[in-house]
Amino acid sequence: MAGIPDEIDTANQPPMAVPLRHFVVGIGLLVLGGCVGLGVALGWLAGLATLAHVHLLLVGWVCVTIMGAMTQFVPVWSGVPLHSRRLATWQLWFVTVGLLGFVAGLLTGRLWVTVPFGAVMLLGFWTFVYNLGRTLWALPTYDATERHFGVALGFFLLVTAFGVVLAIDFVDPMVGRFQVTRMAVVQTHATLAVFGAVLTTILGALYQLATMFTQTELRGIDRWLRRMETVGFPVGVVVLAGGRLLGSAPAARVGGLLVVLSLLGFGVILARRLSETRVPWTPMLRRYAVAAPALVLWGLLTLPAWIADPLRPTVTFGAPGTVHLLGLGVIGFVVFGTLYHVVPFIIWVHRYSDRLGFEQVPMIDDLYSGRVARADFALLVAGTGWLVTADWVAAFPAPEWGGGVLLVAGAGLFATNVLLIMYRHGPAELLFGRLPLPIVEHDP
Repeated sequence: MAGIPDEIDTANQPPMAVPLRHFVVGIGLLVLGGCVGLGVALGWLAGLATLAHVHLLLVGWVCVTIMGAMTQFVPVWSGVPLHSRRLATWQLWFVTVGLLGFVAGLLTGRLWVTVPFGAVMLLGFWTFVYNLGRTLWALPTYDATERHFGVALGFFLLVTAFGVVLAIDFVDPMVGRFQVTRMAVVQTHATLAVFGAVLTTILGALYQLATMFTQTELRGIDRWLRRMETVGFPVGVVVLAGGRLLGSAPAARVGGLLVVLSLLGFGVILARRLSETRVPWTPMLRRYAVAAPALVLWGLLTLPAWIADPLRPTVTFGAPGTVHLLGLGVIGFVVFGTLYHVVPFIIWVHRYSDRLGFEQVPMIDDLYSGRVARADFALLVAGTGWLVTADWVAAFPAPEWGGGVLLVAGAGLFATNVLLIMYRHGPAELLFGRLPLPIVEHDP
């Protein structure tokens, strides 16, 4: 049974529909991105389809999910009301419309379309940054999670600005006028996106989630590693991105070293929290248990590659052959695991918490199917392992698309399981407007 920790304050949370709509859109973009990636692997899609696949997963699934999660949990964790619920709704519309138009431009070859839709996407992310920034500004002090979130908001501003510049460069080559190459700007954009916006947010969230839901505390070496990471990681990302933009290998090497050492330290913290857990293993913790060793392995493989040459395009996301290890094994499994708690938690608090003690109500882990959760976990682990092995073994006997099939199947089961939570237990009018969808009551 997943407990409700005493230290969080649900009185300040936004309406249930705000984060849930983000999660529904994010899950839809996850499935769409997986299908586009499978189409690329099968040879059905070519050209800039790979870039569309990456944006659907990173911007669509991961970042939209982050937007919904931060909009929900910054008020809950920090005990302050969200600055504007209306802006939280508009941010989703802007990002979703902008991303879909941007992807359509890539898939159809009409690259001029990426400029206006990229600008709409930027407007959505900047709306999100303003709204959450004003919310965090109200706090008198900041803990590790809140500091990470504040830094991540700054990275969101930078990465979207670079993204619009790259979109304009598709139509009117302009980057060369500033004596930098397009590849340097692409690497900078990718660095700020994955390591800056996404991983900074994930690290900040896990400082709360990994302790709260294992019912453990940071102690001993954990606290020292956290202090090192809190300073070293954001500084490292800035120096690594700046070195890549300016073509300075020494700067990028120093930044890369700080990034890798910080992530290795955090991998140790996460592994120690999981090893000391005082609660039964949940879908959330099982997925974190994949992310922890994947993060450590990625760091050990990437360290020599970034020391040797951090400017090489093939090592933008780490050592050659580690893209899926980082993107799926670390980022993907953290997001999958977090959603397996966040979605039922939000719905349980809104629908069942007031009834607790007066009638029999389901617990948080009763809201989803454990059997389906185990099945999607097995498929996602198998698919990730398949692609990571194919990355490392040149003579891998099986086709790459086989791993993609497993991942799409796992993502489909995950999406079904999570969406059924909302359908069965969440007020339909909040999530889907005023459609007369039935609400399936829990049968004790």
